[in-house]
Amino acid sequence: MPVVQPDSFLTLHYRLAGPDGKAILDTFADKPATLSLGSGQLAPAIEARLVGLAEGTEASFELPAGEAFGERNPELLQRVARSLLAQLGDPEAEYQVGEAVEFPTPDGEGRYAGVVRALGPDWLLFDFNHPLAGQAVRFDVKLLGVM
Repeated sequence: MPVVQPDSFLTLHYRLAGPDGKAILDTFADKPATLSLGSGQLAPAIEARLVGLAEGTEASFELPAGEAFGERNPELLQRVARSLLAQLGDPEAEYQVGEAVEFPTPDGEGRYAGVVRALGPDWLLFDFNHPLAGQAVRFDVKLLGVM
């Protein structure tokens, strides 16, 4: 039976739950996911727990706070001028606390998101930490195929 290696291609069902036990991602009720380990599709700490598991394995992993998505970094809380937001997107956009906003990467090739944490007269405070940074998570998996 094939065993997961650091560069394996996988077909799997998985569920990622936050500290409250609520599923954040869950493929069990839908079609399975396919991914390649080492490509950044899963957090390295989660990938490390999959290595060595055999095809057909069902497992659950509890990852302590900060292990899966790092600790919260206060430097990733940043004020962004409303004038810059107008240049990057819709100048008429209205923002709400808790809203996720996408930004282009400096090279224009990708995108990243920040969550609005506070609104000022000419700025917004964004949190660019991963939403699960600094939190414990649970990862449930059923390995359907390993190549």
